[in-house]
Amino acid sequence: MIEDIIAELTSKNDKYACALADRIISESLETNKWYAYLDEFAALLSYPKSLVRNRALHILAANAKWDNENRYDSIITNFLTHITDEKPVTARQCIKALAIVGAAKPQYIPQILSCFENADLSIYKDSMRPLIEKDIAETKKILIH
Repeated sequence: MIEDIIAELTSKNDKYACALADRIISESLETNKWYAYLDEFAALLSYPKSLVRNRALHILAANAKWDNENRYDSIITNFLTHITDEKPVTARQCIKALAIVGAAKPQYIPQILSCFENADLSIYKDSMRPLIEKDIAETKKILIH
C-alpha cells in the first residue's frame, strides 16, 4: 500500500500527486494514520524532483506532532538541509514547514534557529534572497514567540 502511495506522490502527474499530498497532510493534522510511514516520506527528501521534496517536507511537518517515539531524531538533520535547497521554492517551503515542526517538537527549535543563522543565502538570486530572508524572519518569530 505505502509503495503505491509513494509511487503516486512521485508520479509525473503533478496535479494528482499534489492533491494526494494535500489529502495526506490534511489527514495527518487530524490523525496519526500516516505517521507509521514517516521513514518512507523522509526518503522523499532526497528525491531529485523539487516538487516531490516540497510534498515530503509538508507531510513530515504535519506528522511531527504524532512523533512520541522520537523518530524525528533520525530525519531532522536531512530536513534542515533543505533550508538551503538548490531550489529556492523548496527552501521557502522548508522554512515555512519548520514552524509546524518547531511547534510540535520544541526540542528542535535551537537547532532550527542555528541553521537559520548559519544558512548561506548567497546561493540564491537577488530576486529570491529577500523572500527567503522574510520567510526565515517570520518562522523565527513563530518559533520564539
